[in-house]
Amino acid sequence: MRDQNRESESNKVYVMRVKYLGSFLAVLYAIIFLESCTGSSKDNLPERIPNEISYNFDVRPILSDKCLACHGPDANKREAGLRLDIAEEAYRALKENPSAHAIVPGKPELSQMYLRISTTDTSMQMPPKSSNLRLSAYEIDLLKAWIKQGAKYEKHWAFTVPKKPALPAVKKEGWSKNEIDLFILARQEQKGLSPNEEADQERLLKRLSLDLTGLPPTLAMMDGFVANQNANAYEKVVDKLLASPEYGERMALPWLDVARYSDSYGYQMDNYRSQWPWRDWVIHALNKNISYKDFITWQLAGDLIPNANKEQLLATGFNRNHKITEEGAVDEEEYRITYVTDRSDTFGKALLGVTMECAHCHDHKYDPFSQKEYYQMFSFFNNVNEMRATYTAIDPSVGKPESFAKKPMMEISNEDVKSILKFVNKPDTSRLIVSVMGDLDTTRKTYVLKRGVFNAYGDQVQPGTPKSILPFDPKYPKNRLGLAQWLFDKRNPLTARVFVNRMWQEFFGRGIVKTSGDFGMQGELPTHPALLDWLAVDFMEHNWDMKRLVKQVVMSATYRQSVVVTPEKRDADPENIYLARSPRYRIQAEFIKDLVLSSSGLLVKTIGGPSVKPYQPEGLWESATAGGDVMLSVYRQDHGASLYRRGMYTFVKRTVPPPSMGIFDASNRDLCEISRQKTNTPLQALVMMNDPTVLEASRVLADRLLSEKSETKAKITKAFRMIICRTPTDKEIAVLTEYYAGEAKSMNIKQAERLLSVGEYPQSNKADKKLLVAMMRVISTIYNLEEAITKT
Repeated sequence: MRDQNRESESNKVYVMRVKYLGSFLAVLYAIIFLESCTGSSKDNLPERIPNEISYNFDVRPILSDKCLACHGPDANKREAGLRLDIAEEAYRALKENPSAHAIVPGKPELSQMYLRISTTDTSMQMPPKSSNLRLSAYEIDLLKAWIKQGAKYEKHWAFTVPKKPALPAVKKEGWSKNEIDLFILARQEQKGLSPNEEADQERLLKRLSLDLTGLPPTLAMMDGFVANQNANAYEKVVDKLLASPEYGERMALPWLDVARYSDSYGYQMDNYRSQWPWRDWVIHALNKNISYKDFITWQLAGDLIPNANKEQLLATGFNRNHKITEEGAVDEEEYRITYVTDRSDTFGKALLGVTMECAHCHDHKYDPFSQKEYYQMFSFFNNVNEMRATYTAIDPSVGKPESFAKKPMMEISNEDVKSILKFVNKPDTSRLIVSVMGDLDTTRKTYVLKRGVFNAYGDQVQPGTPKSILPFDPKYPKNRLGLAQWLFDKRNPLTARVFVNRMWQEFFGRGIVKTSGDFGMQGELPTHPALLDWLAVDFMEHNWDMKRLVKQVVMSATYRQSVVVTPEKRDADPENIYLARSPRYRIQAEFIKDLVLSSSGLLVKTIGGPSVKPYQPEGLWESATAGGDVMLSVYRQDHGASLYRRGMYTFVKRTVPPPSMGIFDASNRDLCEISRQKTNTPLQALVMMNDPTVLEASRVLADRLLSEKSETKAKITKAFRMIICRTPTDKEIAVLTEYYAGEAKSMNIKQAERLLSVGEYPQSNKADKKLLVAMMRVISTIYNLEEAITKT
């Protein structure tokens, strides 16, 4: 089966892709239409009422979806005075009928909730017909059974302090590599599944290298790993990749999405900002493996740490990465409130994994967060000495601004990069200013904002945190440093869970909690709750060590599985929730560029420094620019080494993000983004076939291969290994060799010269142009194989 899978990929040559694209789309749309009409087989399976019904995992999701919008935490939207998310409220006599109760534990026939959801009388039925919500027969039966069992409420699972569960017993012996596998295998055995065999060495090395560095393995790495038969060969490769400088770059990328990092301010003017030294710090911190506790504390409150140094101050750029307006005639206070809102919402989503922003205008409709609690957290970020982003004039005699209206700011001098900030890749002696945090000398008052309106003041509030998560301890200072201490309090139920879940997402494509930015009642339930808690507690017990956590995951047998899927496994677990196979999905947009540049030999591995402007279609910036900064009104492409930097260093202008990156689902960095979408569109195929970087890389690699003294078959084999990261089958080589011969024979010189003109990297002028273009097309075809940019 595996050989058949390999052979099928080689037949997808460049010409065939173009020829059959239209028919492929027609078939695809037909399948989508049929599925939407018929539904999946999974939807038609009968569901069985559990013997012991869990409020958290069985009942709460139904209430949250169908009932809590009108009978939940939001007092302003609550109907009939009935609240169903709290036991004592649900058991209480009804406001409109004191002789009746919504829920009578053990007696569904006396429980108005059950009577109203099961009645066929539309005037009495709940949810009301006007809501367009309906409970299925299964949901009604489950709620009836729950009430009969005593209607026991539980605190929301994510708001309970995680405890390290006992390791589960499993039947299959000898498969597990570490504790992770015991939890995964136990769940598989419950579902009648069994894990896949380990992936072959070549595919496993590619997966590991992409996951830990964002780059494909070199030929030397491939040869060395395959030849090494020692029992610890895999672990040695893991340790080597974890210690590589590229590790920090790879792991920084998702954090840049979380931190909404960009190279421009956003909004209409969207001028340049120099926040890239903060990005350099993130890479440095991850490579140095500072604890997650310090990594977050410095970013939240590095400026408030006693005797803080410039590195800790630079880290606080995290809180200043949000959009900032530069337009005139705006209400300064309105935008200041917008900035504070962004910071507090990012804190909730990124670090707590909850949708606190839903309480900006009113009490949260689903989670136990009041509007007052929202503004209590808001107050931690409300004391920044912050104004608009415009500079005052620069005095040319001294090369310094007369004053800064943009506060607070930090200057990075040449002396700094020789000492405390050695990791900052400052390329010249120009003045370098970074936005950081700094509070006012006196505390700014914070008020509840009625309906979220910036100047509609309600009651004054003091710094605080949601009681449902963890009340704010009076021993902590009432500032951002105290908030960081609260965040890493061992009693905080969310911090560790949210981070290990996000790391799991990085390696398996989805988190144990799929909604990695929402652990609340509207979020999805964890697929492996015991594993999530075990990892969270273990992470805390080992001093929040991020590299150790990463190594645990990639050393597991779960991670090492083959991606091969049988029809039986696909039908039993189509979403691969139980991980009886390794997930297969396309790598991130930036890593696609990295793979192309690295495999062709074009990649410039310089770490850090200002962002670069590679190839981009003409006129994009100009058509979307509203004047302002001359620097960003016109796209001025870089040249030389800057064209071949890693994708994460591509200049991100918020109003016009890099188009090729966006097509492959990269973030535009407007807001905090916890996980990227995964789409599959024809535009992605067109990028791979026509993007100048891909064509240039194909030309350069072809030129280098043709300069080597080897047979055509050996050259194509080498190209295939460098890009796909495995040895091709005989059938694949035969198809590609035949394609090469046909292209060399049919190529005319004018067509060859036009293709060879793509890209600025110089040609050797030694190779025959027809042969060079023929080899270039073979390599371009290999880049366009699905397997090239897919983690397998």
